[in-house]
Amino acid sequence: MRDADLFYRFGIALAIGFLVGLQREFSYRKAQAPASAGVRTFSLLSLSGCAAAFVAETARSPALLAVFFGVVGALVIASYLATTRSGDVGSTTEVAELITVLNGALCYWGMLQLAAAIGVATTVVLSAKLPLQKLVEKLTTEDLVATLKFGVVTAIVLPVLPREPLGPPPFDVLVPYDLWRMVVLISAIGFVGYVLIQIVGPKRGIGLTGILGGLVSSTALTLSFAQKSREDDRLGKPFALAIVVAWTMMFARILAAVAVINRDLLDALWLPLSATGAAGAAYAAWLHFSDRASPETEIQFSNPFEVGPALRFGLLYAVVLLVSRAAQLEFGDRGVLLSALVAGIADVDAITLSLSELSRTSQGLGLAAAASGVMVAAMANTALKGGIVLATASSSLRRRIWPAVVVVLGCGLAFTFL
Repeated sequence: MRDADLFYRFGIALAIGFLVGLQREFSYRKAQAPASAGVRTFSLLSLSGCAAAFVAETARSPALLAVFFGVVGALVIASYLATTRSGDVGSTTEVAELITVLNGALCYWGMLQLAAAIGVATTVVLSAKLPLQKLVEKLTTEDLVATLKFGVVTAIVLPVLPREPLGPPPFDVLVPYDLWRMVVLISAIGFVGYVLIQIVGPKRGIGLTGILGGLVSSTALTLSFAQKSREDDRLGKPFALAIVVAWTMMFARILAAVAVINRDLLDALWLPLSATGAAGAAYAAWLHFSDRASPETEIQFSNPFEVGPALRFGLLYAVVLLVSRAAQLEFGDRGVLLSALVAGIADVDAITLSLSELSRTSQGLGLAAAASGVMVAAMANTALKGGIVLATASSSLRRRIWPAVVVVLGCGLAFTFL
């Protein structure tokens, strides 16, 4: 190995240890407690792990590395016993020390990206103590059960599902593994949004509620705020801001889903979706800066993963996929647009995933037709949510939402058909 490579690996090890140690020392200083290990200790631990891997390889004796880890483990145990005598029974710092030593060894072995990722992840977890504590305090039994169910269907059920089509065309698009994978993908997006809402709280500004609510369900947020607006007509402008932000997040969510499934389709969709979302964001920005009021209101979201709704989404996705495939075979691209229009009213995620899958595989659906279908579905869904507000909300909210409907639909339809 060249000296330059060797110094580079030791340098990365030093940087990782410094980063973790910086967080630990800052945490102890903020708590006004003596630091058992700080910047210097963690930097040296990471360097020692890298040096131990180097010495073991040079001496061609893996036993030296094992002995080193044993010595470090003994020191960490001694440090833990010393801190417990002072009343601190936590072992977070000691575990971080062991991870840092192993990261140093990974740096020497050339796994620099993995070591850096582990180092950053360790620092993030260490820094997230208070938010995670707040999250745990807010968890209910239903949240925990739903999370465990999500883990079961993702890690246990998904891998064992058949990966072969259920029949000839149009049933060739129905692959159990692919169907459930889409359920997991959409549930995961909603789950992340739900966790963020639980961490930051739904009262941290109406705009932030719109962002996080859009990750879970922009339709649910639209329904809720449209109903709440009738209780106090003065909240029309901030509620309009939250709703438009949630609509904008829908376009970001569509882009994220397409990026996971079909990168070629993403190339055809990123401009129209980004432009339409930017139009909605611009109107939201105008609402925000024209009235900075942020009322202390709250919207309730349930945990987005339950087996019943997941099965219903999977069934809806399968039906949309089957209908889209049949329409494509019978009527060509026009059939795809018609099915996208109808399906988008019910659920934009299902048709987005369907068209992404159809245009990715050898089903004969062109990227242009798939992109147009996704845009039509998104516009149909936006029109539905706009109709909900115009039909059920207060006059103040209706007055501020109709320009957003015109701007978003106008921009989206222009990019779709012109």
